[in-house]
Amino acid sequence: MAAGEQELECDVLVVGGGPGGSTAATLLQRAGRRVIQLEKDRHPRFHIGESLLPANLPIFDRLGVADKVRALGVHKAGADFPDGAGGHQTFRFRNALGTTPPHAYQVKREEFDAMLFEHARASGVDARDGVKVERVDIDGIGAVTAHAQVRDGAALTVRAKYLVDASGRDTLLANQFKLKRKNDRHQSAAIFAHYRGVQLREGEDAGNISIYRFDQGWCWIIPLRDGLTSVGCVCWPGHLKQRRGDNAGFLDATLRSMPQAWQRMTQAERVSAIRVTGNYSYTSTRMCGPGWVMVGDACAFVDPVFSSGVYLAMDNAEQAAAMIDTVLARPSRETVLQAAYAKRIERGLRVFSWFIYRFNSPVMRQMFASPRNTWRIEDGVVSMLAGDVFDNAPVMRRIALFKLIYAAVGLADLRRWMGEWRERRRQAGIDFSGGNTPVDPT
Repeated sequence: MAAGEQELECDVLVVGGGPGGSTAATLLQRAGRRVIQLEKDRHPRFHIGESLLPANLPIFDRLGVADKVRALGVHKAGADFPDGAGGHQTFRFRNALGTTPPHAYQVKREEFDAMLFEHARASGVDARDGVKVERVDIDGIGAVTAHAQVRDGAALTVRAKYLVDASGRDTLLANQFKLKRKNDRHQSAAIFAHYRGVQLREGEDAGNISIYRFDQGWCWIIPLRDGLTSVGCVCWPGHLKQRRGDNAGFLDATLRSMPQAWQRMTQAERVSAIRVTGNYSYTSTRMCGPGWVMVGDACAFVDPVFSSGVYLAMDNAEQAAAMIDTVLARPSRETVLQAAYAKRIERGLRVFSWFIYRFNSPVMRQMFASPRNTWRIEDGVVSMLAGDVFDNAPVMRRIALFKLIYAAVGLADLRRWMGEWRERRRQAGIDFSGGNTPVDPT
């Protein structure tokens, strides 16, 4: 070991201090494992992805942070979509099938992530921020060596029995092992900022996330605490490539193309920098291997339209923590347990992805604007919006029926349907790197 270099040992090393990393770290430490968690930035740090799902709430209960999230959050009763007649079609979570809670929260991610990180530390995790893991050597269970750099310049080596890659869009292992693949079916980019004075919905819907569409994409309006509102537009890459350096003007012009959204912005004042992301849809050819597992965006990310990012990261992390605890006790079960972990995650990603790929199509616009609850199909869609995409057979049956109806409506106007498909594939091939370091706009 070089002079000034520190070396640590643990059972599990967690790379990443976001919701997935802190969830895995807390649960593994609680299970009696020695856990080190390393985050490259200093908390609190800005992050997008402010809209949580009802399916998050039971995880908060199990972590013991439900009251802390409630104190940080804005009550979210549902999600609003335009109805095509100048009004809203509100999907309220209380109508979901199954047992997901009837609401969720909107949170400032810098507060939310910092709270979860500190909770992990309070639970006994050796949680360190300002430490960037640059490379990992892995040769199976018990043979993990991470090489990191502390912000003050010191080197740090961590030896562990197992690694959780929760590095988010840094995709530590996917990059190092060359597992990352651009999603050839869907690409989009985003431009967003925080505002004060945005007009909110009334009554119980004041905290809802609102979604509006324009020809090249869609926008979100997310009420946050202390009078802030997150506003952003997710666009075809080709649309964002039209910018000529004036991000503020471009964002305003895009919002103006959605009259209902722009009406809510008439008294708004921007209070943050405008951020722009590049193409951010990707998958990995593997999500686990001998001695390691990926969670959340470290493995795959599709699109933020259904606010799935934080929930998928925390759900993945909870599943990964249980798997790792068992594998460390019974190493011979690793292959079987990892296969079950990957299969479950892929199942949930497929449900979200099918909707996301088609979300801005004319057919999907029509179906979301005028939903019908025949056979409780609308309630099944609400369950999907709530995050119930893994293990609920009644929800999966309704989603299958929804897909059949979508196909029937599309076949009735085949030319338009095929035109939308061709444009989506064309946009997926456009290269756009964005204007700053990409962040997950979930």
